[in-house]
Amino acid sequence: MFNLSKYLKEIKDKEHKPKFGALDIIKYIGPGMLVTVGFIDPGNWAANLAAGSSYGYQLLWMVTLSTIMLIILQHNVAHLGIATGLCLSEAATKYTPKLISRSILSSAVLASVATSLAEILGGAIALNMLFNIPVRAGATMIVIFTSVMLLTNSYRMIEKWIIGFVSIIGISFIYELSLVHVDWGSAAIGWINPSIPHGSIIIVMSVLGAVVMPHNLFLHSEVIQSRQWQLHDEKVIKKQLDYEFVDTLFSMIVGWAINSAMILLAAATFYSIGKTVSELPQAQLLLVPLLGNKAGVVFALALFFSGIASSITSGMAGGSIFAGMFSEPFDIKDFHSRLGVTISLGLALINIFFVGDPFKGLIVSQVLLSMQLPFTIFLQVYLTSSEKVMGKYKNKNFNKFFLLLTGGIVTYLNIRLLLNLIFGY
Repeated sequence: MFNLSKYLKEIKDKEHKPKFGALDIIKYIGPGMLVTVGFIDPGNWAANLAAGSSYGYQLLWMVTLSTIMLIILQHNVAHLGIATGLCLSEAATKYTPKLISRSILSSAVLASVATSLAEILGGAIALNMLFNIPVRAGATMIVIFTSVMLLTNSYRMIEKWIIGFVSIIGISFIYELSLVHVDWGSAAIGWINPSIPHGSIIIVMSVLGAVVMPHNLFLHSEVIQSRQWQLHDEKVIKKQLDYEFVDTLFSMIVGWAINSAMILLAAATFYSIGKTVSELPQAQLLLVPLLGNKAGVVFALALFFSGIASSITSGMAGGSIFAGMFSEPFDIKDFHSRLGVTISLGLALINIFFVGDPFKGLIVSQVLLSMQLPFTIFLQVYLTSSEKVMGKYKNKNFNKFFLLLTGGIVTYLNIRLLLNLIFGY
């Protein structure tokens, strides 16, 4: 059975000092990949394909900006987990007033449900593409498989599976891009030139919500503790912080490349012929006559592995957030952790039975994530800037400035979204 807290205790009880050699950096890669799979999930596929097919290369800058913000935020929240031994949810429960912590964490649980909806739905759509299985039946199969994985595999085994899934997704998009002609000049401009074309704010926000995801902040602060040695040894903590940054930076760059590849593929195929993608099966059907049957199958397989992997991590995040509300670490054998996983996956599955348009469901789920995100970000900044929480590892003014700037950008984009939804601009 998956027992993360027992695993962490066993590591601490060993009281050994790692050598921190070159090979140890490779061994440290893993926690960041669990976060990465969360932002190359089916929700990202929907947002990125909509962005590329509707606006070509113009919204690539949003992937770059979102990834930079993600690196800053994920590194900071992992810092919290390493320095305190608490995940973000536990720290919020311990160090903030109950009304504030319960309100924010409850909204984070709902965000986890929205995340799981996108992940499960994406996997189900892939099963429909590959085997013509009805979406609701496929969603049920995804939830059952995900639950079995969480209940029967150790954390390290799940980590290996996730790294394998990410590798398959990456290789799939390399293959897809090898079949198309990409305008690299326009792509280069798109990556660095911020622009919000008329009518694109919904897609811009969905791309943001698909990359910078609140449940990933909670998850990273939890799983980073799988690499802890001798929490009381300051030299070891310092090395951990350095190695964590390497893991986070490498993993986020992988995610940036895959997200960019989705937009590049959509721009080079659909936008170039004036076809706007309104659903994932449509994307596969359009790819087949353009690039051949193999391209369609590879697309569907990559989507399937994306749905499976991200459903696992969203379930873990839901369990971690809910358990933290009761001052407990994530432990699948514990009642609160199990209940959190059940809420995240179960409510998502129930909602899928009432979703009329799966593609719009994916887009809306990403927008909901982006609307919750500022609350999680400012909670995180408060905790990691507090000497009471972090001691001497609290944020320096320089770091705090960039964290607040990131939170400000996210808040601004959310205001733009609300104005668009209410007034149409």
